Amino acid sequence: MPIIFAPTQTARSSSRLLVISLVWLTVACACGTPRSSSALPSERLSPFQAGQIIETATGQPISADQWTALLRQQDIIYLGEEHHNRFHVEAALTVLRTLKEQGRIPVLTMEMFGWDGQTALNQYLSGSNQTRQEFLDAVQWQQNWGGAYEDYEPLVLFAKEQGLPVAALNPPKSLIRLVAKQGLAQAQSDPIMAQWGMQDEAIIDDPVYRARILQQLQACHGGGHDSLYQTMYDASMVRDEGMAKTLVARLSLIRRGSDPMTGPLISYTGGGHVQYNLPVPQRVLRRLPDGVRQISVYLTSFEAGRIEELHDLIRDKIADYLWLTPVGQQGLPRRCR
Repeated sequence: MPIIFAPTQTARSSSRLLVISLVWLTVACACGTPRSSSALPSERLSPFQAGQIIETATGQPISADQWTALLRQQDIIYLGEEHHNRFHVEAALTVLRTLKEQGRIPVLTMEMFGWDGQTALNQYLSGSNQTRQEFLDAVQWQQNWGGAYEDYEPLVLFAKEQGLPVAALNPPKSLIRLVAKQGLAQAQSDPIMAQWGMQDEAIIDDPVYRARILQQLQACHGGGHDSLYQTMYDASMVRDEGMAKTLVARLSLIRRGSDPMTGPLISYTGGGHVQYNLPVPQRVLRRLPDGVRQISVYLTSFEAGRIEELHDLIRDKIADYLWLTPVGQQGLPRRCR
């Protein structure tokens, strides 16, 4: 029986300024460019419904038992969301609860926190009596993310209540802003790169990743100069490489630990960071030559008029699994064309 999760309640100078404000969310958005569908009539009538988790290798929903067993086997589970969709946060909570019920101690990692907020995040999770606003100030939420904290607060509160670790995935926004403004080649000699351990990191410029990301940048932010897209692309690479670095470091801690029930890592980011397994999952694989067990899950709003697009996502293997959820309060995400 298919698994169904019911939801709980001027100018170049102007362009440079624009890139600094946009680059933080560029690749995290649901900015795929759906191609014209060649789906057969029988495909168009497929019985998709919200709550299903589709294995893209087969195009079929998986059962609850299969899903639970699959989660237990992983080192890293990538969940790629549409930002501000509460059903996607609930999906992540479902994964965390499922693993806890199996006796595991999952480690939540979140794009919404920057490395410069990790110490404050640790203090809050360990029982600090800070008010919510004091916590947000200490963790530099507004500077690093800026969106509504209440959208993601359920994940933080669950981790705090259950004693789960939470890792900040994102390099500090100041570092990414530097790369977006200057480009990677110039930014690498800046002291901030050394401060955050990125000066000597290998930032891999994968041709397939480059083609995909540049196409999306041009579709979503058309009309810019080639140099604008290059610096935005550089910033995307640094972000994804920084996230991969964080995940590998956390996984190494788990592997060196004495508790075999610790893990897996739950990577919670925008869907753009897991798409086609290119941005973060592939970079993690490169850093772990001895192998890693990992799956990617692309969370997407289900809407009856999107059947052909869903078939495209499955056919193109947007991730290992496609989790269909109800549409969030803000509606379907913008699709760049």
